[in-house]
Amino acid sequence: MHGTENPSVWLQRWVHLIAPGSTVLDVACGAGRHLRYLAALGHRVTGVDHNPEAVAVAQASGPVICADIENGPWPFVGQTFACVVVTNYLWRPLLPTLVASVAPGGVLIYETFAAGNESVGKPSRPDFLLQPGELLQATEGLRTVAYEDGFEASPERFVQRIAAVRAGSSGAIERWPLQAA
Repeated sequence: MHGTENPSVWLQRWVHLIAPGSTVLDVACGAGRHLRYLAALGHRVTGVDHNPEAVAVAQASGPVICADIENGPWPFVGQTFACVVVTNYLWRPLLPTLVASVAPGGVLIYETFAAGNESVGKPSRPDFLLQPGELLQATEGLRTVAYEDGFEASPERFVQRIAAVRAGSSGAIERWPLQAA
């Protein structure tokens, strides 16, 4: 079942950008690998997934909503989160909503498959593969702290990843460390 493996290395690398004790939304959370990891770090986690079996497992780490976010309403209208996490999931019509769900001073940590992946395996449909620079375009209202677009050898896959922050409400110059202290 999706969501039982270890947390994403990308998330682990950028988790230090999430303020302590923050609210975190994990989109397409599966069985909750990131919910477990983030809850263990003291964050208040919420997940959403369409699979009732995965939701039942993930709920051990915090509240998880079972919802079809591709065909139904967004269950978090008007809510923002200190962090929005998305891995191995792409539904283009939802990208603006995900960016808008990042609170002032918050972070978006996103990682999914990119064009080229069809040459090494699944997913292979263009609907599920980001085009070059697509995450950068989708997150134009945020400040990019880190971005990668390329091929990984183990496991073989093409990916795009971004860690991007929304400016805080104070207007002060903020520092986003590139590595955990």
